[in-house]
Amino acid sequence: MARIEEELLSKFESEQQKAMLNVLFTANWLRSRQTAVYKPFGISPQQYNILRILRGAKGRMNMNSVKERMIDRAPNATRLTDKLIAKGLVERERCEEDRRVVYVRISPKGLELLARIDVVNRSDMKDLIERVSEAEAEWTNRALDHMRG
Repeated sequence: MARIEEELLSKFESEQQKAMLNVLFTANWLRSRQTAVYKPFGISPQQYNILRILRGAKGRMNMNSVKERMIDRAPNATRLTDKLIAKGLVERERCEEDRRVVYVRISPKGLELLARIDVVNRSDMKDLIERVSEAEAEWTNRALDHMRG
């Protein structure tokens, strides 16, 4: 991949501006790669994120908790989850005490799909991960955490 100046054919006012635009540009580049990886499995990056959250929960979660943990906090998380339910990847359960509360959990079919995707992700991400050293990753994480305040 070329340097950001070459990709955008642009000059920047400061290194800080360049860094912020580089983060946005790189995030979009990564999202495009993710979309290409998940497309053959019939899910979007946001749906993948929901499945991973539910797998990590090791049980049921209410939809508000799922939304809070999403990387891309889509306002349509319920609709995305409904599509996963329709595919048999997620199961829905109403709370007996309060019928307004809806719980969701990943289904065995959803776990199997994630296992297949994990194999592809490890292969696809291997070359990306190897481009960045542990020290560079730690520094980048500190800088991004600092940027968010």
